[in-house]
Amino acid sequence: MIRLKRFNLGMFLFVAAFLWFILAFVVVPNFSIIKSVFFSADGVSTERLQAIVSSQRAVRGIKNSFLLAVTLPVTTTIIGILEVLFLEYFDIKGRKLLKVAYMIPLVFGGVMLANGYMFTYGSRGFITTSLLTIFPHMNPAWFRGYGAVLFLMSFACTSTYMIFFRNAFTNIDYQTIEAARGLGSSDFKILFKVVFPTLKPIFLTCTILLFQTGLMAMAAPLMIGGRDFETISPLILTFTQRPSSRTLAAVLSFFLGLMQLVLLYIIQRNERKGNFLSISKVKTTIKRVHIHSKPLNLLSHLTAYLFAFINAIPLIVVLLFSFTDYQTISSRHITLKSFSLENYQLILTSDTAYRPFVTSVFYATAASIIVVLMMMVIARFIFKYRNRFSTILEMLIHIPWVFPGLMFALGLVMTYSHPHAIVFNNVLTGSLVIMLIAYVVVLMPKTFRFLKASYYGVDQSLEDAAKILGAKPLYSYIKIVLPIILPTVLAMLAINFNGKLSDYDLSVFLYNPIAKPVGVVIRSNSSSESGIEGIALNFVYSVLLMAINSLVFFFVYADGKNTIKNLFNGRKTKNES
Repeated sequence: MIRLKRFNLGMFLFVAAFLWFILAFVVVPNFSIIKSVFFSADGVSTERLQAIVSSQRAVRGIKNSFLLAVTLPVTTTIIGILEVLFLEYFDIKGRKLLKVAYMIPLVFGGVMLANGYMFTYGSRGFITTSLLTIFPHMNPAWFRGYGAVLFLMSFACTSTYMIFFRNAFTNIDYQTIEAARGLGSSDFKILFKVVFPTLKPIFLTCTILLFQTGLMAMAAPLMIGGRDFETISPLILTFTQRPSSRTLAAVLSFFLGLMQLVLLYIIQRNERKGNFLSISKVKTTIKRVHIHSKPLNLLSHLTAYLFAFINAIPLIVVLLFSFTDYQTISSRHITLKSFSLENYQLILTSDTAYRPFVTSVFYATAASIIVVLMMMVIARFIFKYRNRFSTILEMLIHIPWVFPGLMFALGLVMTYSHPHAIVFNNVLTGSLVIMLIAYVVVLMPKTFRFLKASYYGVDQSLEDAAKILGAKPLYSYIKIVLPIILPTVLAMLAINFNGKLSDYDLSVFLYNPIAKPVGVVIRSNSSSESGIEGIALNFVYSVLLMAINSLVFFFVYADGKNTIKNLFNGRKTKNES
């Protein structure tokens, strides 16, 4: 009994420390933003709201964000659904290659992708330079502004459909399709009358997520949009860099927070409407259908290959130029003599070159481990002790989902730019620890939800039996519970690491100049003022990041461990025979 009490005391002390962490780095920063928007030295004030309304640049940024948020779901939905249909519904030749190409946005996104598009289609990009030799009077800056941002993000955001929509689509019962076909319905009529209505919940969720992505976009508008197409997030960054304009940044971030609340409300309403997926007892997997009309079949193949080419060309350009010398990168003309390993040698030998990459690996690793260990204990506590306090604690954990990351980052900057009692009068803004804290906070909600769900897979009778046999609670947890939840733990470690390895949106607000993360360096090197060495380093950074992301994707999503094991066993059996 004494040991049990000690175990419980240790858990409660941990929960108390975690509650302080939530108050200090979640509640207080977001409250500071709200306070700075509505309160001044004289009390309640709407002066800052009026300042935003009177600022033409801010109003234009809000309008641009809404324009992108409204149009992005339309274009991405069309492209995303067609890609899923090309892979899972229609009989398209070269499906394996198409699958690889359509998966590229999962490993090549964010600031890496924007940088790749800039070098491919920008005013001095590889494609643009080639086109200028054929059409010398064309505008070199043709790939800029709203159209360029929409084009980039429409293909980049298809990852939402490749993960969620495709998974739901493959789980549809094919018997319903066969029944409709038996009644004389055409394949296209079946899609619109049988398949798509079944997927309505996931379709609406993807649409809402895309609206949110367009509203809060940072890297693409900042690097591709330019001054002609500024959106809210880059404006918040610009205003934050000027101490006198931080209140304007606070108002804009608060506006994003309100939109996030509206979106969460819509998602919850959508979830309460129920699930419309077919639930027959014996499901039949979908069989791909052949398009009998030759013109439609040709058009479908051309469209499928065009989408694959658009996804692949920036990655191929980045990969090729990462192995070329400075002269080739400067001229954008590749020859057989252009290839070299000097860019990769620079990463291995130059301290200034490899430091940003090492910094990002360190921060992503530390944040992943800390948040997973923290959520393992907190999720266990909430799972075991279901009361009003645990309910409130769970609600606090989900606050980072309610307010956007930019608002939270700005709150950290404004709150801890001077000594604050809740952090023992320390100044955290500009320190090495504040970016790590931000990473941990934004990773908490998703990690908590997955780990909490994994605890429901533990048979309580096993723990009860161990308790009767006299096993300590900690011993029972390590020997019984941990092996069951370990796959989820490892998956969350990998996913969290992958998500923060090339982070830019949070990092640009919070990084310390002596420890720049690779996402910030890629953005800095992509500017027109950067030299050829910076562009070359961007290529190498992108290739290394893609390699790591691909390995994580292979092991987490594609069951890489068992694939390698089966491959090894197959070769072993072949050699023995």
